[in-house]
Amino acid sequence: MSETRTLEALSLAAFMAPGAGRGRRVSTRDLSLNLDDLARATSLDADSASLEGRSVALVVSDMAKAAAALIELDGLARQILLCPPGVDAVTLAALARVAEIDALVHDGDAPEPDVGVATRVVCRLPLTPLAAPRRRSFATEWILPTSGTSGTPKLVAHTLATLTAPFQPDAGQRWATFYDIRRYGGLQIFLRALAGVESLTLSDPNESVEAFLLRLATAGATHISGTPSHWRQALMSPAIRRLSPQSARLSGEIADDATLAALKALFPAARVEHAYASTEAGVVFVVGDGRAGFPATLIGERSDMTIRIEDETLRVRSRCTALRYVGKDAPQLKDADGFVDTGDVVAHSGDRFVFFGRRGGIINVGGAKVHPEEVEAALNAHELVRASRVFARKNPITGALVAAEVVLRAGASADEATRRDILAACRVALAPYKAPTSLTFVAELPITEGGKLARHG
Repeated sequence: MSETRTLEALSLAAFMAPGAGRGRRVSTRDLSLNLDDLARATSLDADSASLEGRSVALVVSDMAKAAAALIELDGLARQILLCPPGVDAVTLAALARVAEIDALVHDGDAPEPDVGVATRVVCRLPLTPLAAPRRRSFATEWILPTSGTSGTPKLVAHTLATLTAPFQPDAGQRWATFYDIRRYGGLQIFLRALAGVESLTLSDPNESVEAFLLRLATAGATHISGTPSHWRQALMSPAIRRLSPQSARLSGEIADDATLAALKALFPAARVEHAYASTEAGVVFVVGDGRAGFPATLIGERSDMTIRIEDETLRVRSRCTALRYVGKDAPQLKDADGFVDTGDVVAHSGDRFVFFGRRGGIINVGGAKVHPEEVEAALNAHELVRASRVFARKNPITGALVAAEVVLRAGASADEATRRDILAACRVALAPYKAPTSLTFVAELPITEGGKLARHG
């Protein structure tokens, strides 16, 4: 966004102005929202004044409903807690307490979410006529749960200024995403789409990968975003050949060379890029050179961002980072110099840095540290492997050994010769203690609701 816009000037209504009158839509499998209609209609069944200045939990089932509610609540609510799908009742209640929620926007379906508040507003599609003009009196804070944590997630506070700092509107981008827009990665794409003039196509949790890809082809999506795990699933579907994107974007997990190369081979005219971002740090950089990792030249201070390595992990200070963790007893998000510790371990290799994995995700093999992502990159580099998952297997001598599950490419034989060949390639690429001691062929790998490879199991 233009740096001349002040925080008070930022609003979703202002973002949407360039695309007004074009009949743009936000579409899921079952619902479609005409963005122009929101100027004179509403998804909320109560007078918007009842939500003015409140801390609102948004708990709805469909992303089209979530899109309508977010546009309506921005500037009206003091805070919006975006609740991603699959949050259980206990976790939801805990998040509501931490965020001091005093209002709920929900589907109206039974059973109603229990967050201990009296103000409850139902969100419905199709829209109904708006009784009175909306008032936008607040620079709304957007509260997002962190991903990849066990137990109750931390909550992170953003504003539109921090969420939209990474990008400039582009009129020619017709976005689609595998992500849910109530998570940071999906929210980024939602905001990019609103800032442009084209429609947005969203996935559905009950939809097959093939069906979603066919919808993207019908919609003529030009820019498609998902995690590397999303893209590996897509690469296994013949329907992906129906797409002709200008951009294929990976984020949310470590992008490996094999997946980047497969996408470039399939979409030779497209820009295949991977973005490094997190809910806390915001969007840090985008790499479009077709290689895993990132150029070493990105380390250091620039006009809008400073990146440094400390204790082997990436630290970031920028205008994209979140404001703070939310809650009375929340830890500090930034250190004394304003840096966010991402917890992602990196190592210098030639002219770039490569990601090894999360600081807390190592496998301890007799005291030696193994990052599952490093082993997965070696497995995925094999010509017969489409995707892999690496995890610890208990061992009475070393404490743990490295085990792997592998999805083979179409036409590969799941036999002992293939297993030996893959393991032999790993032993060449990796230190002996890092190479898998067991390898199981599977039809698919477990993916979390956030689109990431499930690490436990």
